[in-house]
Amino acid sequence: MRNLLDRFRGAGGTSGSSGAGTFRADFTASLVVFLVAVPLCVGVAVASGVPAELGLITGIVGGLVTGFLPGSSLQVSGPAAGLTVLVYEAVEQYGVAALGVLVLISGLLQLAMGALGLGRWFRAISVAVVQGMLAGIGLVLIAGQLYALADTKAPSSGLDKIFNIPGLIGDVAGSADALKAVAVGVGTIAVLVLWPRFRQGAKVLPAPLAAVALATAVTAIFDLPIARVEVKGLLDAIQPPGGSEFQALAEVGVIGTVLAFTLIASAESLFSAAAVDRLHDGPRTDYDKELMAQGAGNAVCGVLGALPMTAVIVRSSANVYAGAKTKASRVLHGVWLLVFAVLFPSALGIIPVATLAGVLVYSGWKLIPTKDLVPLWKAHRGEAIILIVTAGAIVITNMFEGVIIGLLMAVAKTAWETSHVHVEVSGREEEGVDGAGSGAGSGSGDKPLYVRVRGNATFLRLPKLLDELEGLPREREVELDLTGLRHVDHACEMALATWTERHNAVVKRDTALEERIPA
Repeated sequence: MRNLLDRFRGAGGTSGSSGAGTFRADFTASLVVFLVAVPLCVGVAVASGVPAELGLITGIVGGLVTGFLPGSSLQVSGPAAGLTVLVYEAVEQYGVAALGVLVLISGLLQLAMGALGLGRWFRAISVAVVQGMLAGIGLVLIAGQLYALADTKAPSSGLDKIFNIPGLIGDVAGSADALKAVAVGVGTIAVLVLWPRFRQGAKVLPAPLAAVALATAVTAIFDLPIARVEVKGLLDAIQPPGGSEFQALAEVGVIGTVLAFTLIASAESLFSAAAVDRLHDGPRTDYDKELMAQGAGNAVCGVLGALPMTAVIVRSSANVYAGAKTKASRVLHGVWLLVFAVLFPSALGIIPVATLAGVLVYSGWKLIPTKDLVPLWKAHRGEAIILIVTAGAIVITNMFEGVIIGLLMAVAKTAWETSHVHVEVSGREEEGVDGAGSGAGSGSGDKPLYVRVRGNATFLRLPKLLDELEGLPREREVELDLTGLRHVDHACEMALATWTERHNAVVKRDTALEERIPA
């Protein structure tokens, strides 16, 4: 084991640190990450509508497979709340057995994109779209877990989850058992909020584990009649995909789900890597290698029929703050998850579902950029609108369509902002004292106006451009110069040429008529 750990030294630590010191730091950090990961792995799995063990399997693969591979030295991978809504929808529509195929193909696509050097391009995705995506996920996640707080099955669509909340409140108010479940869930959220304020306790026990442990203890002591997590066993939960599941890839909806898995998991992982890089002074992330590492992990998860994985900022930041020096900490955290899942699976069966719902309600709230929205609205209103529309579209439609709408809005906004075009007119000073020209024989008034268009002329700016041209004197011919344009699309070029030809034809016709009229 010691020789194995030596391979990771220098991958993320500071130079000059001793081998023993590095091992102690990584060992301690791995335990902290393990304690943070257990409730989150189980909670994400339950919220996704799959056995709790599948969440642990994804966490194990994130440590033992992705943790070994190059890319980012300190970020930790596993099941993430950001994919919960999408996984739940996929399981509802295609079944748990098909989940492995979706995750496997997504992993293979990530491997291919990383090999083609596309990892760094994910950094070009609009931050507003990513924040809107996470906000939409957070809203749907919160709405869905409110039902789990009351041990009630949630409606399928995001809008139904929100519109049925008044009815849920009425049902809870009339049921003593539901009120007890809600009390446990709300108590869990309260511990998550308040626990970090007790600095000594937070150093010993992470807030998620403390919240789950306290709620589980209260439930057991008072023997509360609320739902617990169902346990099948690690091997029983593994469901490798078969041939019939691969046939589902012919469906258009399945392809859309795979693309959504790939896009969201890749973007979330690489944005997390950028955030983690800002937390430490070690080597920076190689985005292409990290994308391939995530793809390899998802491919293995797919073969095992487990949940999709992403890099998770909560676990990653806990790893950094716990003093991790190398990637050995994230590998060891996978070892501890495996030991826990094999030796203590029955421990999951005493955890109340309402407690995990409380953890995910809190996680969903953290996904919503509440602190950033007002400053963003003041400084970059267009970006704020993209964020809000993306989040709303995810709630109204689904994850894939909402993200596509957000991306299209970001592209349209960028195209609009970059389509700056300026019209420069020379020759106006020659028109005459009254500025209206003087017709035939007026000397300089017969000279054409020289109009130079500069910038980027696209169809998005065509109405504005034509309005400026229509404001030119109607009795003067126009000489149009487009050499100052850095870009002009076909629609704009044809419209400008047509306008110039028509304008000059009208001027010539009016001039000819004036010459025929006797003075």
